[in-house]
Amino acid sequence: MEQLRVAGVTGPKGPGPGSGSGYAVGGRLVLASAHVTGPVGTRVKVFHPGAGGDAGGTVVWAGTPGGRDDAALVLVDDSPHWGPPTAPVVWGRPDTKRPGTACETWGVPDEAQRKDRPVEAAQLYGEVNPGSGFVGNQYVMDLRTPAAGWPDEGSSPWGGLSGAAVFCDRYLTGVVASDRANSGHGRLNVVPAYVLHHDPAFRTTVTEHGGGPAAGLGAVEFQDIADPTIHAAVGRAPVTPAALLEAGRQTVPFHGRDELLAELKAWCGRDGFGAWLLHGPGGQGKTRLAHHLGRELAARGWTVLWPRAGARPEQLLELRRAARPLVVVLDYAETRPAQLAALVEAAAEHPGTSPFKLLLLARTAGDWWQQARTGSRQAEELLATARTRRLTPLEDDPEQRSGHYRDAAHALATALPTVPSLTGHDWNAAAAALQPPRRLGDSAYGNALTLHMTALADLLDTAHTEPADDTGDDENAQDVEDRLLGHESRYWRSSAAARGLSPALATDTLETALAAAHLAGAADREHADLLWRRLPALADQPRDRRNTVTAWLATLYPPSVAAPGGPPWGALQPDRLAERHVGRALEGDPRLADRLLEGADDTQAEQLLTVYSRAATHPVFQGRLDTHLAGLCVRHHGALAAHIITTATRTDHPYPLTAALGTLTADPTTPLNTLNRLYGHFPGTSHRLATTAAHLAHTITNRYRALAEANPDAHLPDLAGALNNLSLHLGELGQQLEGLAAVEEAVGHYRALAEANPDAHLPDLAVALNNLSIRLGHAGRRAEGLAAVEEAVGHYRALAEANPDAHLPDLALSLNNRSIRLTDVGQQLAGLAAGEEALGLYRALTEANPDAHQPNLARTLNNLSVYLGEVGRRAEGLAAVQEAVAIRRALARANPDLFGPALQQSLEVAGWLEGLEP
Repeated sequence: MEQLRVAGVTGPKGPGPGSGSGYAVGGRLVLASAHVTGPVGTRVKVFHPGAGGDAGGTVVWAGTPGGRDDAALVLVDDSPHWGPPTAPVVWGRPDTKRPGTACETWGVPDEAQRKDRPVEAAQLYGEVNPGSGFVGNQYVMDLRTPAAGWPDEGSSPWGGLSGAAVFCDRYLTGVVASDRANSGHGRLNVVPAYVLHHDPAFRTTVTEHGGGPAAGLGAVEFQDIADPTIHAAVGRAPVTPAALLEAGRQTVPFHGRDELLAELKAWCGRDGFGAWLLHGPGGQGKTRLAHHLGRELAARGWTVLWPRAGARPEQLLELRRAARPLVVVLDYAETRPAQLAALVEAAAEHPGTSPFKLLLLARTAGDWWQQARTGSRQAEELLATARTRRLTPLEDDPEQRSGHYRDAAHALATALPTVPSLTGHDWNAAAAALQPPRRLGDSAYGNALTLHMTALADLLDTAHTEPADDTGDDENAQDVEDRLLGHESRYWRSSAAARGLSPALATDTLETALAAAHLAGAADREHADLLWRRLPALADQPRDRRNTVTAWLATLYPPSVAAPGGPPWGALQPDRLAERHVGRALEGDPRLADRLLEGADDTQAEQLLTVYSRAATHPVFQGRLDTHLAGLCVRHHGALAAHIITTATRTDHPYPLTAALGTLTADPTTPLNTLNRLYGHFPGTSHRLATTAAHLAHTITNRYRALAEANPDAHLPDLAGALNNLSLHLGELGQQLEGLAAVEEAVGHYRALAEANPDAHLPDLAVALNNLSIRLGHAGRRAEGLAAVEEAVGHYRALAEANPDAHLPDLALSLNNRSIRLTDVGQQLAGLAAGEEALGLYRALTEANPDAHQPNLARTLNNLSVYLGEVGRRAEGLAAVQEAVAIRRALARANPDLFGPALQQSLEVAGWLEGLEP
């Protein structure tokens, strides 16, 4: 709660100052109690405790005094004794049935007053238990410090507290109504915010008088998870014109997408879990659509949660406790795999008594989506039926674009006076005079954001005698960002001058700083200073001036929450505008990104590659940024290797990244150890990178082949290992014969090596034989596959006899493989015997070292259960698979990505066995 928002309210029937309490919720609007203020139209007095003086006010909305909606809204007069807050509050409610939610209230109760002294305030804290008072649609606040020894029998120490706001951390959750009977002054009745928001007149009044859009209530228990920018964007006045285009503001009213919106609503209307991926290029309207859907659902009582980028997976798991209909919107889902996995796990543990929907927004549906859907047992189960839709252009009918352009211009004209320094222009007249550009017939204007940006740029041009850029009818749709950036730059320059940054710093320097801020970001003010010191024009400036640059950016693009130690600035929105600005900066100075990478942490490096790759997609750069980005990756491959590969699986424009990998792979001067490091970062499977990985494995193999020819004693083992890896990638590309040939060559080399030095190379031969048996099985040569694994088992028996600590695990693994190959050729009983021997070994190994061997024990139990079922020993098979399920369930809780798929496999086997005849 904020002290400057706390109010005292004197109603017409009150005995004097302190007859009630209130709280400024935004604009000149004060939340109070209906039984203090009286009905709509009543005049009351409002004051800040301790400030001196009071202001008049008029009741503009009132509930029922003493009723379940006992609250009121007072519009305070324009008065020197009343300072309105700068932003609206955020409304909320408990969303789970978990007891003990901390809360506080702040008002002017009688208990705090002393005769002949100014009105005093009291700040109280306590707890709300959602189950208390629910029948009467009330909250009950249990006070931590109840008033003891109140002398006036028949009165309450909390008289005068009625109307005080009740907050659960940052969310305004209710308003104090009365002292609760029979509680010894230890409990308060509270009117819930959800009761007030249920009244359309209340919501309208809040919105009309500066209290912000009352479009829904945040979930109190999940506020540390929620992205605060969702509320801040709509509640905060725009600082620059481009802020009007932020998707959350909905400055231009949402229209269209009727069929898709109806599908989404029907999907939300179904019980239980559901997932939906919407993907498409930037500006297509994904986020606007999600905001519109969210507002409609919030008005129906749903909880709509946009997780913040920094929310930890363990925090997201708490969503399993949600007791109200919940939709989670995960924006840029392709860059947030850990959060997506946690959300899936939360959904799996949710009781299902209310809807739990997951709406994913992404620019592309590629490898990242396939990996997400197969990353765990829960993901395979819950995301198997997820809908996937590529969002097509909204304005796809050129005949209708002129009307939509005019609508956008009029909506933006209404909002432009809220931007500083734009109040003196007749924007409505300007909008009426605008003529839709002839170029609207171009397909690029099917993109809703492009159309809105054009309308905004055209409006802004009317207020300036000199155009920001070329605005002729031959302007390409892609150039509107440059024109809009020209208008934004006026605000950059005027704000910089107001802070004394110019002329000390050139405009180009400040624009470069803005690009750097979006490219790399900063976690806090200290981080920001390190970022500025990487820019030559700022590195030699005094620390105070660099701090002023940080403050300048924060003024233009405020952080979502101005908290100490938090991000120092927000983002230039919409993203496409920021990406265009970044692209211009990078094209003008291709080495800017190199400087930003010096000393960058992993978060900054990943953000830089992501934003760079998005900027490179813009057609205005015609591939020039592709070349620069690929060169950057080649120059900094040591630091960026893992990020290059990860970003390539997520971006909708992977070409520069894969081109860089291809350049490093093909360059004969690239050190072999560098190629090996690159190879180590590739994911196990990736459709997008499969060819790149195979080329890299092939290059490594050829390098080792040349070395082995020159010095076989030193490098033949390396060649054999590279061939083994190459066989896997060739198989992934469908080149089964080539993959088999590679592993056969590897086995041949290992045979020669083992013959010369069995102590050193017999284990490697056994590994290769195991792999050969699998490749032969895939090729349909099952008998040969069995022969290969029989040989591997023989070698491992000898090795385990000589050194059981080192080789018993390998023997158990090869016995497991042998059991599979025996079953493949119809020898079920022999396969069962091999599996039972492997199980015995794994039980002993697990007892000695459970962390190392539990996964293999579970796999052996799973395989054995299948064999037992096939030979008619159903009960024993069920017992084996149930033990496997128990082990894998525990493992999946600790690492769902690694062990989730295996757990799903065991559950499927259990289902199959349960369906067999006893």
